[in-house]
Amino acid sequence: MASNTPPTNGKSAPAEASSVLPLFYKNPEPLEASKHAGLSLKKNFGFKFTASANAVPINIVEMPQVCQFYPIAFSPDANATPVAILGLRDNENLFVDANGRWLENAYIPAYVRRYPFIFSEMPGTDRLSLCVDMNDEIIEKSDKQPFFNAEGGGSDLAQNALNFCKSYHAAAQQNVAFSKALQDSGLLIEREAQINVADGKRISFSGFKIISPEKLAELSDKDFLKWRENDWLSRIYDHFHSAGRWQTLANLLNARLAKEAA
Repeated sequence: MASNTPPTNGKSAPAEASSVLPLFYKNPEPLEASKHAGLSLKKNFGFKFTASANAVPINIVEMPQVCQFYPIAFSPDANATPVAILGLRDNENLFVDANGRWLENAYIPAYVRRYPFIFSEMPGTDRLSLCVDMNDEIIEKSDKQPFFNAEGGGSDLAQNALNFCKSYHAAAQQNVAFSKALQDSGLLIEREAQINVADGKRISFSGFKIISPEKLAELSDKDFLKWRENDWLSRIYDHFHSAGRWQTLANLLNARLAKEAA
């Protein structure tokens, strides 16, 4: 549990990746002209909705970008979901300020950029429906950024959201085989990160898994070739490279602690 000032040996962990509703979403509804005509997405609503998330899911196709800014870890459950670590204390995203602005020039994970839109399976079919989270803080009754045009058809905003969700969904499918291979290979191990912060204090960040370099070295030639053919080795090296970003988080936290103490 974290507090306003991290205690010595205080423990934190990534926010749970699985819940009744996906992370950030509170009231997603399928977009329908009969129901949502006249509604718009507020302009420049920012990223305040991420302020209490210290980790977000990522797709393996974005690991080359993610590893340059965030530590990459894997959820401890059977899904072995790859995640970007955003903060070291519970309920804190170090990359978003009080005004909802993301850290300048930092890559923003696709899961975050997709919000407030998301695909949902239609009951009794294999079809996907474009949904929007009915969040009063980002949705308003206006014609500034409407979901539907005057004729009742999808607006450019809605069409762009649909295309983005299609791309995201396709990328997310690539995670399944990769995560299953990780689980089956036994490459994942539990890890606790010990992070030194201001005033000689330390945070213990746990509840995640990493890929063991030692276990990777023990892979059979057959399995190693399979991982290379699937371009999974590159993703593993992205994960290893991201380890240097733990210091980035420590620096961001120290800067925030200094502001809190001022």
